[in-house]
Amino acid sequence: MEEERLKRPDAMDREADPIVVWGAGAMGGSIGAWLHRAGHPVLLVDADEAHVRAIRERGLRIEGPVDTFTVQPRAALPHQVPRPLRRVYLAVKAHHTEAALEDVAPLLDADGYVLSVQNGLNERTIAERVGLRRTVGCFVNFGADVLEPGVVMRGNRGAVIVGELDGASGPRIEEIHATLTDFEPRALTTDNIWGFLWAKLAYGALLFATALTDASIAEVLSSERHRPVLVALGREVMHVAGVRGVRPEPFDGFDPLAFAPGAPLSAANASLDDLVTFNRASAKSHSGVWRDLAVRKRKTEVDAQIAPVAELGAEVGVPTPLVSRLVDLVHEVESGVRPQSWETLDALRVSQGA
Repeated sequence: MEEERLKRPDAMDREADPIVVWGAGAMGGSIGAWLHRAGHPVLLVDADEAHVRAIRERGLRIEGPVDTFTVQPRAALPHQVPRPLRRVYLAVKAHHTEAALEDVAPLLDADGYVLSVQNGLNERTIAERVGLRRTVGCFVNFGADVLEPGVVMRGNRGAVIVGELDGASGPRIEEIHATLTDFEPRALTTDNIWGFLWAKLAYGALLFATALTDASIAEVLSSERHRPVLVALGREVMHVAGVRGVRPEPFDGFDPLAFAPGAPLSAANASLDDLVTFNRASAKSHSGVWRDLAVRKRKTEVDAQIAPVAELGAEVGVPTPLVSRLVDLVHEVESGVRPQSWETLDALRVSQGA
């Protein structure tokens, strides 16, 4: 009986051409809820059966300072999704991208697309599987958490930017942008999506570093003792980006050019001060990485999101010892070898010689 209630294929066929949000967790659930409330046909897809069941039975509840409401969009497990799909917003964790594409690719229409609503450079992986023409880039920087099945907390507003991988403009990117303004009214389009994605990688590296401790994002970023290693970490990522010909773009107080090789230390410290202000204003005090380690006790996105920086750096002869050490330290926390503590973050400082 329960399995029959979960399937409900008739309900999934009532609206043609839905926006299929694949991964209905913190980011996907937030976007899907706002778009459903705005009148868009939405199908939420998630591998967590309890989450899907809760959405079907009680609706998806959004909490937090941005807004509080409940909607009841259609929801399905991956094996229950009908084909063909034209609009897929992929919002799974970076290290689940390949597995999700195993399900998505056979369902995707020849003229369909996958929009990567993720952290990292997952567009590369998506394009390898479904083709460059069917891959669209997306940058998001809002904070959200899944509190329990069927309940998502959106902690703040942040940049939402979309762009074709080749920088082209056209009806498709205009349609996606218009849709996303119903989630974030300040959403933008760009002809340089890679610049935003690489800038987020530098910020992401800093967030992974903050997750080595039990302190909040703002506490770590404001720590004078750890500022030198945080700046050096950001500079490694931006050095790789620069040598690879990427023009990084600023967002939400983070100025990637302040971390470019040769930039004055005062510029990097000013950018970190701006990030502290941005994060103190958010109801989400800790990163999703911290939550994976401290609350959910599960593997993080470090191998799919941060480790590629070292690999891409090696391709162009740029050493990234801090990035590699950060990946190792996250693995040690994941396996229980180290606790989340200031001492663990100090191990990153030691590797720098600080």
